[in-house]
Amino acid sequence: MSSHREAPEISKDPAADNTDVYAFMHPTEEGQVVIIANFYPLQQPNGGPNFYEFGEDVLYEINVSNTNKCRADVTYRFNFDVEVKGESFLYNNGVIESLDSPAWLRPQTYTIVRVENKGRRNERFERIGGTFPVPPVNVGPRSTPNYSALGEAAVVETGGRKFFCGQRSDAFFVDLGSIFDLGALRPFQNLHLLPMAAMDGINAVQTYNCHTIAIQVPVEDLVKGGRPTKSPLDRINTIGVWATASRAKARIFNEKQGRYKNRGPAVQVSRLGNPLVNEVLIPMAQKDEWNASEPNEESKFAEYYTKPELQGLLPFLYPGVFPNLAAYTKPRADLAAILLTGIPAGIVPGFKNYTGPVQADMLRLNTAVKPTPKDSDSYSIYGI
Repeated sequence: MSSHREAPEISKDPAADNTDVYAFMHPTEEGQVVIIANFYPLQQPNGGPNFYEFGEDVLYEINVSNTNKCRADVTYRFNFDVEVKGESFLYNNGVIESLDSPAWLRPQTYTIVRVENKGRRNERFERIGGTFPVPPVNVGPRSTPNYSALGEAAVVETGGRKFFCGQRSDAFFVDLGSIFDLGALRPFQNLHLLPMAAMDGINAVQTYNCHTIAIQVPVEDLVKGGRPTKSPLDRINTIGVWATASRAKARIFNEKQGRYKNRGPAVQVSRLGNPLVNEVLIPMAQKDEWNASEPNEESKFAEYYTKPELQGLLPFLYPGVFPNLAAYTKPRADLAAILLTGIPAGIVPGFKNYTGPVQADMLRLNTAVKPTPKDSDSYSIYGI
């Protein structure tokens, strides 16, 4: 889910900025989990000649919790490298027809390590495959005339798992320009304290790109002990997912080389689980601290989930439009359950995604719930 430019410090470091996290069961391949983590928000497609790429000095991670401790029990780590070829000022000096094209002067590759945390400093490391290619960015019709083929060629399959890392169009619908202009909601903005004409919402990011890390892995890779069951009510089937980006603790500018050198261990600078938590719920003064903290430390931020500022602002900005919000004064137990613990059994018949009493911001997925078929009446409220 979405969180673009959500904190002051990470907005200055876009290569390490999480924008979206998605987790779902594959719609046609049974028993396969798909997790997508997007980074580097609001990329203009024409942003050359130094086009966007994953940071070589950023450690990107997809984390999965499968216990009540809400810690990273399984982590996929991605490290990227860039090779600079040729003397041209351009990104390419001809048509890029393949991932190994000599015309591509700044190709990027990555490696993957799967880490299984067994507790008490007992970690198991697995190097997955070798070195994998990142497709070039979509420069234009002369440089990348068959861009879809380049993207498809960058999907790699190894050991029953699939991976893709590269530039994609931002798929999240969000009206950034309106909501952050004093909480404006375009369909109701004629009723705002500062009224303007009502209109449909605008997809502010539809013309921008981001950089995607996508994995497709067997559910056995993620659930505790690798033994899922078929019952949605079994705790073992629910996992918590979030993505992080980390940088070296210190950066030193090398004047002779004109670039930074990293020193020290990696420290987390960005994280994202549920949508818009840091962007909307966490106060400005604590957004950077939130990005550097772990999901299972969420109790110190819990008050902002149960008493969201926006809930109080909307009745003020739109007098009489949201009477239920204006009248509701109790702590939001529903938000706390959905975002911090998961929904326990007994609320939704035959379903739960409760991960235990530890409050943690994670995108929860019950892997025993099968995807809704696309031809089902309940697939979409829009009938598509």
